[in-house]
Amino acid sequence: LHPPSYWSATAGITPPDDGTVPTTGDTDVAIIGGGYTGLSCAYHLAHNYGIRAMVLEANRAGWGCSGRNGGFARAAIGRHSYAKMLESWGRDTARSVFRESLAAVQNVRDLMRDGGINCDPLEAGHLKIAHRPGRAAALAREAELLQHEFDYPAEYLDAAQVQQSHIGGPQSHGALRFPDAIAVHPLKLVHGMLELARASGATVHSSSGVTSCTKSGNTHILTTPHGRVNARTVVMATNGYTPEHLHGCMRSTTLPVLSHIIVTRPMSAVEKSGSGFQTSHVLTDTRNLLYYWRRLPDDRILFGGRGLITDTPDGRARQRDFLLAELQAKLPALRDITVDYDWWGWVCLTADFLPHIHTAANDPSVHYAMGYQGSGVS
Repeated sequence: LHPPSYWSATAGITPPDDGTVPTTGDTDVAIIGGGYTGLSCAYHLAHNYGIRAMVLEANRAGWGCSGRNGGFARAAIGRHSYAKMLESWGRDTARSVFRESLAAVQNVRDLMRDGGINCDPLEAGHLKIAHRPGRAAALAREAELLQHEFDYPAEYLDAAQVQQSHIGGPQSHGALRFPDAIAVHPLKLVHGMLELARASGATVHSSSGVTSCTKSGNTHILTTPHGRVNARTVVMATNGYTPEHLHGCMRSTTLPVLSHIIVTRPMSAVEKSGSGFQTSHVLTDTRNLLYYWRRLPDDRILFGGRGLITDTPDGRARQRDFLLAELQAKLPALRDITVDYDWWGWVCLTADFLPHIHTAANDPSVHYAMGYQGSGVS
């Protein structure tokens, strides 16, 4: 089953998959991990190229990050500032990376269109909000840099504009607005992608975690609790849930970090008015360990941030209360609001704060994509 969350409570019936992997199976490409990366990979290989693609998922599709995140599909690749990208890579490469981040958002739109996926999408934009007055000037400079160096229509909103048109409270001191962002129901998106991948000819096997991956000649042999799969090519797509022992290219490259989300009861009319929470944008702030939040279609508030170092029942309860207090510090009009749902899971960092999308150095038939820095769906 999916972990208890607002998403799992409202996603509806899980579509069927192909069950556990057969005793012995053969495929062109074996994909380890049934989240967005694995399902998208399987769909595009099968649909665009007629390649036999088999997804091997330890639990069920979307059980990890893909079914638990905040539902932000926004232009984000890694954690480097745009100025740092220009300084480190030069203008041509920085612009290319930025275009890739926009293409990633468009890919989400394309998947929803191709699969007729109804995941409650909302084309809303993204606001990066200055949580202190001293952070506002940097956002204004960032907007100007995006306009001039990246030809992108970002805009800076001053505190009055943010409070009048988007959200009030004592921590709204201006914002950088990106017009390209989509709010989605992340688990409904998984369900749609699962159906899309299977309709295109890929197979998706749940309860089929890969316990070992070895190679004999040109054939990869993937062992699961119920059977064995032979494949010419392997894709590792497990992000924060990556078992490092599967392949040498996985070792000491990623750092799983807990993130925790709360969802409140629906706001009352008085709370909506008092907080000024009228925006449909997805929201982040300027903290180094940022908070992310949004108003849901039923007027609940989703609010997420860092989790604890270790996962314990008492720690989870404390973190739930901590996040509620942080939300109420942003919006004091919500002093009486309560939490109906909370959950947690692993996001995945890397040492260079960039996603790692590579082919293994010692084997061109092994590929991997992970380390998304908690940057969301796209």
